Amino acid sequence: MKKLALHWKILIGMVFGIVFGFLMNSLEGGKDFVTDWIKPFGTIFINLLKLIAVPLILASLIKGISDLKDISKIKKMGMKTIVVYVLTTVVAIVIGLGIVNVVKPGEGMSAGTIEKIKTKYENSAGVADKLSKATVQNDAGPLQALVDIFPSNIFQSFASASMLQIIFFALFVGISLLLISEKKSKPLMDFFDSLNEMVMKMVDLIMLFAPYAVFALLANVMIAFDDTEILLKLLVYSLCVVGGLFLMICFYLLLVSIYTKKSLLWFLKQISPAQLLAFSTSSSAATLPVTMERVEEHLGVDKEVSGFVLPVGATINMDGTSLYQAIAAVFIMQVIWPEGLTFSNQLIIVGTALLASIGSAAVPSAGMVMLVIVLESVGFPEELLPIGLALIFAVDRPLDMCRTMVNVTGDATVSMIIAKSLGKLRDPKPQNWDDHYENVK
Repeated sequence: MKKLALHWKILIGMVFGIVFGFLMNSLEGGKDFVTDWIKPFGTIFINLLKLIAVPLILASLIKGISDLKDISKIKKMGMKTIVVYVLTTVVAIVIGLGIVNVVKPGEGMSAGTIEKIKTKYENSAGVADKLSKATVQNDAGPLQALVDIFPSNIFQSFASASMLQIIFFALFVGISLLLISEKKSKPLMDFFDSLNEMVMKMVDLIMLFAPYAVFALLANVMIAFDDTEILLKLLVYSLCVVGGLFLMICFYLLLVSIYTKKSLLWFLKQISPAQLLAFSTSSSAATLPVTMERVEEHLGVDKEVSGFVLPVGATINMDGTSLYQAIAAVFIMQVIWPEGLTFSNQLIIVGTALLASIGSAAVPSAGMVMLVIVLESVGFPEELLPIGLALIFAVDRPLDMCRTMVNVTGDATVSMIIAKSLGKLRDPKPQNWDDHYENVK
């Protein structure tokens, strides 16, 4: 009997998780049961993915850079990557602004609904946390983002999973290996090559647990939704975001079809485990090891390309987040500050959302922190910010799940485009966790 494909197993786990969470939400003591006995398995899974993310980025990027044998190729690949990421982000923001201006989901919302949402969420810990984080980021100097790329203690960067600092260190090491003799660099290159292979095998082993983990993650998400009336009131806004994200997926598929000449269904099938995992975890960083495994082994992108493009993408390529910020900002303004909806302000939103997406952390709900910065850039009244965030807070998590899936799809798409442009797109060679099991059992 043919084994069920991984993406089907994950889908089944997601469906059962949603149904189970919904049932537990309606039973007395059900929420506590999910929190105490189900949620920890999802947390363990995410922790395992985060555990291997840093060594995987380090090993794959150093090995990939040192294998290029030509420093000029690094510059060429880096420039192409940044340009394509910026262009896709601009497309995402324009799509978002187009949808929200046509549909106008914020117009017509009743005062009673606004007051209910305000009462429930304005003073919540979640909203206060997002505002405080945005304040810290706003207070930083104009070049702080550049300063933050250069680590003073790489082990501290490893511990905090500071992606840009780790990427800089890996690039620094890779280029330095190119500048010493091959005889002296070979032992270290062989070490990182073995480390990369070992960590990729760890990804295969961790993914055996994925269907059960997404069950736990989705069940935990479902018990958080206890006010269906507010969710229904925000349905039009939510559909605008989801519709925009769907159009963005279509845009990626168009790029894959035109530029790489690959089948759209084949692309979706190969990347779907990473997409589903991104949806379940709401974290590009936690999904990164799986994204790299799928892109390298199942899409055929050489590791010297994926090792650079994907970690950079998990840090600066937030197309889904940018689209969401454009829609959310205009929606909030339509509801409580319509006089601010000028053409010039919407142009400012395009620029600020682009810059904010580059600095957005690859963790759950980071987009809402950056949304505060986007709103402040157009002069949104400071005293209305808590109300603005409260308006969308109830549906932020499910929309975060959707936009993270788009972020990961964008990373995979761009990696294929860059690989194709450099002649580094080959026939896929998938590996299984038990390829060498017969030799050691």
